[in-house]
Amino acid sequence: MQGVLKKGAKVAGTIAVLKNPLTWILTGILFLLFSIFGVALFLSISLGGENQFESGMSGEGAGGTAQVSAEVLRYEPLIQKYAEEYGIGKYVGLIMALIQQESGGRQLDVMQSSESIGLPPGAITDPDYSIKIGVKYFSEVMKQAKGDIRLALQAYNFGNSFIQYALERGGYSEEIASQFSQAMSEKLGWSSYGDVNYVEHVLRYYHTENDSIVVVGDGTQRFDVEEVHNIMKEFLGLPYVWGGRTPASGGFDCSGLLEYTFAQVGIDLYGTAESQYNKTVPVPEDQIKPGDLVFFSTYKLGPSHVGMYVGDGKFINSNGSNGTSYSSFKEWKKLYPFLGFRRIP
Repeated sequence: MQGVLKKGAKVAGTIAVLKNPLTWILTGILFLLFSIFGVALFLSISLGGENQFESGMSGEGAGGTAQVSAEVLRYEPLIQKYAEEYGIGKYVGLIMALIQQESGGRQLDVMQSSESIGLPPGAITDPDYSIKIGVKYFSEVMKQAKGDIRLALQAYNFGNSFIQYALERGGYSEEIASQFSQAMSEKLGWSSYGDVNYVEHVLRYYHTENDSIVVVGDGTQRFDVEEVHNIMKEFLGLPYVWGGRTPASGGFDCSGLLEYTFAQVGIDLYGTAESQYNKTVPVPEDQIKPGDLVFFSTYKLGPSHVGMYVGDGKFINSNGSNGTSYSSFKEWKKLYPFLGFRRIP
């Protein structure tokens, strides 16, 4: 993990709890076999190893699926316990992916959390204590990062000083991570500082249903639909923030997400949901296509919520329940007055 002067490298979803007695028995047998043949079975996975798990296991839960080795999976009950204690119970899957990157479950300091409490690397020799300290620290950086998963993960590796550094520069990005690493290396006289690709390295072990959503335009929109969608996807999981217009706000409101994203491709959607409604033109529902905007009336009469349609009955938006996320068009129509689809002229 990391103290502020972390030199090494460190990366949310729930793993399903094994409640069936038969499953526990089978799992016990697997653990026994793994203890005997573990080296051979898991040779392809070194610390932070390959994204292939011939002998590993995966579990599904709220938000995503973590694909981890049996050595990591055995710590699921402890991770669940401390994640719930520190208020991040829905991030069990991500924490397991983090552990896969940190130690593969093969070191006593499971979460490499010694440095976060001022101890030398690997000083913690009790897995329970390592997980407790690591989960507690991750909950702290999640709070400081205002729910931005990628920012929190990189801060687990770099130390929490990275959070303010990134927020002052528009939020997390690989470029910002590289700049911070270089600055810290020069300051400390080190050849390198942390793992600038830490987020990518951890998330290869963690997958959500959103990973499979691919948007391709038909070339008739005024903008590149895929490009705009990919920009918005970078903010998935970021909290809803009333009046949030940039990543530095810690999150977006609905119109802020569209305003910021479209500005990156040179399109002016400045303003509220109502302003964006007035800047667009109506599209019959039987003619909608990815890239069209969808409007609802929520807390007041008239256009007060907006998102971008991505196809398959879904739209991407920032809302008070899930932050930046995908929503079902049909489900929203059941809850709020629907004001129609509109297109950027």
